[in-house]
Amino acid sequence: MYKNKKVVVVMPAYNAALTLEKTYAEVPRDLVDEVILCDDASKDNTSALARQLGVDHVIIHPANRGYGGNQKSLYNKALEIGADIVIMVHPDYQYTPLLIPAMCNIIGEGLYPVVLGSRILGKGALKGGMPLYKYVANRFLTAIQNLLVNYKLSEYHTGYRAFSREVLERIDFNANDDDFVFDNEMLSQIIYHGFDIAEVTCPTKYFEEASSINFTRSAKYGLGVLRVSVLHRLNKWGLANSRIYR
Repeated sequence: MYKNKKVVVVMPAYNAALTLEKTYAEVPRDLVDEVILCDDASKDNTSALARQLGVDHVIIHPANRGYGGNQKSLYNKALEIGADIVIMVHPDYQYTPLLIPAMCNIIGEGLYPVVLGSRILGKGALKGGMPLYKYVANRFLTAIQNLLVNYKLSEYHTGYRAFSREVLERIDFNANDDDFVFDNEMLSQIIYHGFDIAEVTCPTKYFEEASSINFTRSAKYGLGVLRVSVLHRLNKWGLANSRIYR
């Protein structure tokens, strides 16, 4: 616990058997009370390995529900077991769990209710092997999003995130998409409802075993991001009434 606040780490997993052990080994279990992993119908032994490593809760989707659907199961379970601080760590070892104490401290001290591990602050993204086209797309989409949602972040596309219980109870994340745009919808909801967001510099690693979406899916995600940002602005102006902001 952190000052009587229950700390829970959630891991959205899909074919993560090659990197799960290395990721889990860096989770500070002296601080983290419980770990939840959701196996989204992996074709390898991700769930069996998770149990072997001692992961507290292993959820298995019999059919693939997508990255967003995976997170919905994780956040609902975290709230169910009484989490006060929830930190999402990808089990593909692209983001190091060693930043968990810093992110937990920011929320636990009441400084910010949301913390993002940013690959763009500093020079970590390209140094860590982020493909140039993804870096350029990240910067382009982030600039447009900052303008449309009237906020200022270095990036909206990191998968390393921490939330207070209040945030997860306030926003309707279950209304979001089941695909990768879920992440973006969630940040849009958080900003829409007036929660402040902190960012910490996060080193990142791109390697063969790390999960990554291809160019086609990246393009689809980019168009989804633009749609979310436009809807955010229309809802703020009262010209739309999207379910995700209710």
